[in-house]
This record gives sequence, C-alpha cells and structure tokens, in this order.
Amino acid sequence: MNFKVRPRAEPEVNMTSLIDVVLLLLIFFMVSTSFVKQSQITIRLPAADSAVVVEEVPEHLEIMITEQGTYLINGRELINSRPETIRNALQKLSGGNTRLPLTISADANARHQHVITAMDVAGKLGFVKINIATVNDPTEQ
Repeated sequence: MNFKVRPRAEPEVNMTSLIDVVLLLLIFFMVSTSFVKQSQITIRLPAADSAVVVEEVPEHLEIMITEQGTYLINGRELINSRPETIRNALQKLSGGNTRLPLTISADANARHQHVITAMDVAGKLGFVKINIATVNDPTEQ
C-alpha cells in the first residue's frame, strides 16, 4: 500500500467580518452615548484661626442596658449603674431638651429592675417620648 503524506491545509480565519462587527459596535456606542459636561465650580474655602469644639445636641437619645446591668447612653458606657449617674448623663447629653425621643433597649437577659430604673430616671427628668426597643422573632411569622 502506498500511503502518501499530504500536506495539511492551514485553517484560515476571515478577519473581515470580525472587523466589521467591531466597527459597527464602536459606531453604535459612539452615537448612543451622551456626553454631558458637568459644571464645576472652584471654591476657595475660608480657613479658621482657632479650632472651637462645639458639642452638638443629638437628635435622639438611646439607653442600652447589657445583661450585666451596665448602662450605655448613646454608645458611651457609664461609670456605674446608680440613678444619679444616669440622670446626670441624660441631662448633659440632652442639653435640657426633654422633647428628644428616648429609646431604651435592653438585653433579653437583663434584669427588669434595670429597665424600670432607666424609665423612672427619664420620667423624673420630664422625657415624654420614651420608646422601648424590641426585635421580632423571625420564627414566629
């Protein structure tokens, strides 16, 4: 048997159609894109000679009570759990504004007395918008 080795023909890729498609896409995106020039204003801000610290009164107050009975007012831990300390912290943070909404959130295992103490102190200061934070149990829906 006579087996002749034929030279393999190299496959040829026609690039013409690929170039046509790319150019059409380029033209499409150029036509459909809107070029909006954002207006820019150059502002030169004034510089302060001294840095004055201004304490801002918060828009709301939050008392958090941990399982151990530790009080946190707006995220800051109090040094002890005495009602006088809670009262002083509330007065300082509210700036005397008792119209601010006050939210009390306690750990599920916190003692009931700690929550009542926080409510009692807030009530004696004159806060009337007192909320108690709860979470919904997702298994009960």
